[in-house]
Amino acid sequence: MARAAVLGRLTWQVGTVAATRDETATARTIVLDVPGWPGHLAGQHVDVRLTAEDGYSTQRSYSIASAPDGQAGRQLELTVQRLADGEVSPYLTQTLAVGYPLELRGPIGGWFVWDPAGAAAAPVLLVAGGSGVVPLMAMIRERAAAGSRAPFRLIYSVRDPGALLYAGELAQREQAGDGLEVTYVYSRTAPPGSTEPTGRINATTLASAGWPPEESPAVFVCGPTGFVEAAADLLVRAGHGASAIKTERFGPSGGQP
Repeated sequence: MARAAVLGRLTWQVGTVAATRDETATARTIVLDVPGWPGHLAGQHVDVRLTAEDGYSTQRSYSIASAPDGQAGRQLELTVQRLADGEVSPYLTQTLAVGYPLELRGPIGGWFVWDPAGAAAAPVLLVAGGSGVVPLMAMIRERAAAGSRAPFRLIYSVRDPGALLYAGELAQREQAGDGLEVTYVYSRTAPPGSTEPTGRINATTLASAGWPPEESPAVFVCGPTGFVEAAADLLVRAGHGASAIKTERFGPSGGQP
């Protein structure tokens, strides 16, 4: 299939916004129609470019949230977290509307990807910090779309319940009982009635909610740089092979996954 052969397309294309939906008070999913889209793999991203009337342009990278559809020329989705001092994200989350054009190029990246065709039934551990869940959600959606039976465990760290992306969808998928398990870690405020302490992901969390090293899981970690480095270090200390841990990180001004 075309999508399996695509590792990056570095020509700019113009997509059209087909729909938008708010995920949280500060995050929005943008559905794009992109003529001639070559297809993508779960975990890949695109560059988005905005150009002002005076010719000034700026660009950011955003992970693709939707599962590959197996065909070229279909829609794709981006989920964008608005940054208070952002140059691009406020426009994408507050101004961009259905029918608007959006310039992008991609898909980009061939390493931080999960492909069910080559993964068989090997267990997968996904570790997300904040909006780092976006490319991991594409993997979860791809797993379901492909009918994969690979067991998935997601450890998802956010500040508070209001910051959760895809909360309803994740709950539905987990309740389906098809091998997806989700553990939430709240760093500042837990949901009402929760008995779990707030704080950062630690070794105990990874050991209890993740896979033991002897299961040889494929591991994907995505989030802010500090979060990714800390989580990867904990996983290596727990005995996971460094080569089995794939990481993707983002900074405050470099876009987001």
